[in-house]
Amino acid sequence: MRFGYQTNTWGGVVGHPAGVTSIKDLFYLTPGSDQEALRDIAAAGYQGVELFDGNLMAYQGREDDFRSFLTAGNLSLIAVYSGANFIYDDVLEDEFWRIEQAARIGQTFGAEFLVLGGGAKRHGGPREDDYTKLAHGLDRAAELARTFGLTALYHPHLGTLVEGPEALEKVMSQCTIGLCPDTAHLAAGGNDLPILIRTYADRIPYIHLKGLSRDPFGFVPLDEDPEMAAIWQALQDIHFDGWVTVELDSHADPKGAAARSLAWLQARTAVSTD
Repeated sequence: MRFGYQTNTWGGVVGHPAGVTSIKDLFYLTPGSDQEALRDIAAAGYQGVELFDGNLMAYQGREDDFRSFLTAGNLSLIAVYSGANFIYDDVLEDEFWRIEQAARIGQTFGAEFLVLGGGAKRHGGPREDDYTKLAHGLDRAAELARTFGLTALYHPHLGTLVEGPEALEKVMSQCTIGLCPDTAHLAAGGNDLPILIRTYADRIPYIHLKGLSRDPFGFVPLDEDPEMAAIWQALQDIHFDGWVTVELDSHADPKGAAARSLAWLQARTAVSTD
């Protein structure tokens, strides 16, 4: 088992402003310093990183700059994160152009996974065929990712079509794409994470661990989430041995939060190998 970290803690999550008027340009972005984030992640002791598609796209034409950041910290690029609405037919081809760019830049830097969020929520509520469109779109994205040597995985999220267990089952039963659970988002959506992990064990090659505070609601380092121990036990039960990436959308002390979560993980790993 290897541990990585998402760089979004060093700046939060926004979208590229060009995407307001041009769907194809709506890449995810963390507005902080990639170099600082990778330096802090490496200093904390992690082995890999995940970045948003928009952050990686910024290195087109200067790829050696980003490679130097990875090399300096002895880090691997685990995954690139992208996403799409998937349910609106008129913009689907532009969304897939963007997903292709994400896969291509991920391949450039040696990423293993293309993590995909999405499935838009309509203002009037979901239509039944939205789940089918999302499922078919995810499988199409997975096929596209394979042409670049990446494994695509679905990443359900609060604020998207798939939040709770019923919606997750509707989508996953209609597609073959793998799953990259975000433990906090899925727990907040009403899922029982240990059950979910055991149910989809053969479709989870990669996972995002994120601490959840239910009251007050928020996302926290792993050592602040009392439910994380049961989630970790479920990973042990399915003999999970892939990349574990800690993702924390924001924190007042990004470097300190990263170190605390890694200490939590290393303590559990030490116990499991005794």
